[in-house]
Amino acid sequence: MLAARAAFRALERLAPGLGARWAERLWLTVPPFRGKARADVLPPGKPFTVYVEDRAVRGRTWGTGPVVYLVHGWGGTSSQLHPFVAPLLTAGHRVVTFDALSHGASDPGLLGPRRTTSPEMTDALTAVVAVHGQPHAVIAHSFGASSTFSALRNGMRPARLVFLAPMAQPTPLTVDFAAALGFGERIRTRMIERVARRVGTPWDDYDMPAQLTQLTQLSLPPLLTVHDPADRETHYADSVALAETWPDAELVTVEDLGHWRLLRDQDTITRAVDFVTVRASHEHVS
Repeated sequence: MLAARAAFRALERLAPGLGARWAERLWLTVPPFRGKARADVLPPGKPFTVYVEDRAVRGRTWGTGPVVYLVHGWGGTSSQLHPFVAPLLTAGHRVVTFDALSHGASDPGLLGPRRTTSPEMTDALTAVVAVHGQPHAVIAHSFGASSTFSALRNGMRPARLVFLAPMAQPTPLTVDFAAALGFGERIRTRMIERVARRVGTPWDDYDMPAQLTQLTQLSLPPLLTVHDPADRETHYADSVALAETWPDAELVTVEDLGHWRLLRDQDTITRAVDFVTVRASHEHVS
């Protein structure tokens, strides 16, 4: 890391275009999965494979009832969300999990192993929903919230949403990224431009609070967002901004859970399952 920082400092002064090319590659590289391997006590479920173009997206389903999709984040896997499966099954839901391209058991994406883009992650979710049906609810972690929001704009219509430590405003994360690698504004601004060209989507399309002020015609479901102010991976301010701009949103602030422990916290799991189950019960009555 020290060598990389020194190289980026030099490129910032002498060759910011070259530095931006390197930074873009790093930005689109999926970090190694950092979760701990745990014995899977779940029933095996039913495996499935869907395709984004010719690339396999692999997942599993359990149960019957209103379907709930569990969507992992950047550098995560579906196994991180397994603690939600049994409570959802007990509550009467069908549960669908999957690994995005270049993650977990799924194929590499268009850019190759351990590299992908936000649109490609959205495409994986869209392909899974096309096979398994419109969701009753989606529970999404981190960058999975961004993929879910893009899928909403593309026609996915859940009755309820849960965002866990969501990434909702990407630009501030580029400042953190630049600081970690030791480069400044000359490289950072060029990197943002390169990433936008690469993915074919304007950068601001992934700023959820900004988009919400423009998407007045889109009917949005109730949202529960859960975040730890001490989260080092995503910004608590993202959840605050969502709670202020989303038409029907509840922000739950937690402590000492960070970005990853949140997914194993029993209170968070119970709160999320209760939130998505209340509406399901009402819908069945009506």
